[in-house]
Amino acid sequence: MSALPPTDRPDVSSATSDGFVRGLSEAIGGPLGAHAVRPDARPGRFWTAERIVIALACLMLALSWVQKSPCMDGNWQKNVQYTRYCYTDVLALYFAEGLNEGKVPYRDHPVEYPVVTGYFMGALGLPVHSYGQTHPDINQGSWFYNINALVLSILAVMSVGVILALRRRRPWDAAIFALSPILLVTATINWDFLAIGFFALGLYVWVKRYPVWAGVLFGLGAAAKLWPLFILGPILILALRMGRIWTFVSSFVAAGITWLLVNLPVMIMWHESWLRFFRLNDERPIDWGTFWYIGRYIDSKWNTGAVGDQGPFQWLSDHVPTLNNVSYALFGLSCLAILVLGLLAPRRPRLSQLAFLVVAAFLIFSKVWSQQYVLWLLPLVVLARPKWGAIIAWTIAEIGYLAAFYAELIGANGNAVIPEGTFVLASTLRLVTVAVLCGLVVREIWRPELDVVRASYDGADPDAGPLDGPEHPWITGLRRSLGMGPSDEAPPPPPVHKDEDEPAEPLPAS
Repeated sequence: MSALPPTDRPDVSSATSDGFVRGLSEAIGGPLGAHAVRPDARPGRFWTAERIVIALACLMLALSWVQKSPCMDGNWQKNVQYTRYCYTDVLALYFAEGLNEGKVPYRDHPVEYPVVTGYFMGALGLPVHSYGQTHPDINQGSWFYNINALVLSILAVMSVGVILALRRRRPWDAAIFALSPILLVTATINWDFLAIGFFALGLYVWVKRYPVWAGVLFGLGAAAKLWPLFILGPILILALRMGRIWTFVSSFVAAGITWLLVNLPVMIMWHESWLRFFRLNDERPIDWGTFWYIGRYIDSKWNTGAVGDQGPFQWLSDHVPTLNNVSYALFGLSCLAILVLGLLAPRRPRLSQLAFLVVAAFLIFSKVWSQQYVLWLLPLVVLARPKWGAIIAWTIAEIGYLAAFYAELIGANGNAVIPEGTFVLASTLRLVTVAVLCGLVVREIWRPELDVVRASYDGADPDAGPLDGPEHPWITGLRRSLGMGPSDEAPPPPPVHKDEDEPAEPLPAS
């Protein structure tokens, strides 16, 4: 007898439903046979799939710490932080934000991050500085980085655990996250795993049908980095489709109140410092490697850039307020398109599919796309479309972009390392691969029979949480009004009752 209940039993096909993995498995004899006894089914076995994935994540994060070790002493001579790919904001900002001088974030220095990140920086940085005052022989920057790396790694392992909990029938999907080279090189570049950790816990609580507590965790995540709040858009789409708008409202209100309460102390006591994050994002010009950066480079091939001879991207680069409005408008149009897709799809889209599309659209049209932002997409793509082939292609493009980006930084002093066109090409490949992933997710939303996650969960959405159940009939009415027919989840039509005066049909002849 299996030790797992039917709803949690791993799907035998989950590791081989991916063509890429199935092809690799031929090197060791091919996929597991239909009548084979799964190793996980043996009682008392320690190395289950879940524990192997957790161990792989720990190993990858340990390697990430080793990979960053050339930069830990803070002695960044001869561009070592770029030539060894070990740059990290965590160490650089210990000094730039005045933590090494005992400055309290926001009170003594206007931190450029949302308040939860600032609180975290102060909670770890100020004790390190205090200890360094009485132990001058220690390297405060190194201590600060190592403590942060430990906490961020714990949050990363916890995120892997949440993916495993959300995909009990498909435990090997989490290996895409655990083994990703993206995790290796970007895990501790910045404090993004704070937001990822809150988001992952919020999604887990959502699946357990606690929408208010999920909203609280999403609000905390948004107070660390803005993007976890974007999950509320997909929740709204599904709530509309299910006719359960109050489920969305409860999460939305909880997230908003949480965000406000966490921000309120800094907002009131050090208002100008609190505004620093918002003003910086409003005033920042076009950043490296973005859609707008690529467009400006193309402009330069036909225009000089002088007044009166500017292409549209160069003009927007010189008019940042207009650039902001255009960027927000394109993101808004993308969200509107996702709303239409979510309402008209033949079957209710999965929450993680919609969340991936929203966050990816934000990055594609944003004027800032820092190298660590790729971590925002990593857990979402694993949940939305856990197929190795396309994810590996995207990963190669991301790592290639990172290498080109560091080469650009090395050449910023006037000694070019690579041609500008090479960096633009790497930026374009990164953007194109993200767009391709979006296209593949859209395809599986419109053709749900291609969705391997649905196949493992009998057509259901394992992330639906409180929005699980029968679909509201208004969706069928909407689709029929557009000539599309009822959705795949439309409730069956009511039985037709014959009038009592209507003569009965004759019995068939014997």
